[in-house]
Amino acid sequence: MLASAELYDPATGKFRPTGSMTTPRTNHTATLLPDGRVLVAGGYNVGHGPLASAEIYDPATGRFSTTGSMAVARNGAMATLLEDGRVLVVGGTDGPVTTAEIYDPATGIFSAAGSMLTQREGFALALLHDGRVLVVGGSHGGTGALTSAEIYWP
Repeated sequence: MLASAELYDPATGKFRPTGSMTTPRTNHTATLLPDGRVLVAGGYNVGHGPLASAEIYDPATGRFSTTGSMAVARNGAMATLLEDGRVLVVGGTDGPVTTAEIYDPATGIFSAAGSMLTQREGFALALLHDGRVLVVGGSHGGTGALTSAEIYWP
């Protein structure tokens, strides 16, 4: 697990180093915000376990900085940018994480956003044209594949 990060340049087809994350993490989310910054949330740190912390990468400075933390540590969660510029972060694999949280980049704060009906890991999220979020598939605690889906309405 590393704290380092790299940027990909599609013009050259090459990666180059940039700033390092404030916390080494793996299995985290990374969501491009409307202003070009990137929200990195949750994940796992070998020395500390699942993470509730989050940080922002600013490509203008090449630096990461801490931002608000989630209420729940989320290893393997999924995230999507909502139409209003906030970020929905859902689920995770450590314990029965059915909850969701929303990050507001204007305030740097996460807030509760309800719960899924089914605990899922390895699932997919998709923002639908009407602003709802489709949560589909995955598995439940390693008990096999789920064929169900749920809808989140922001």
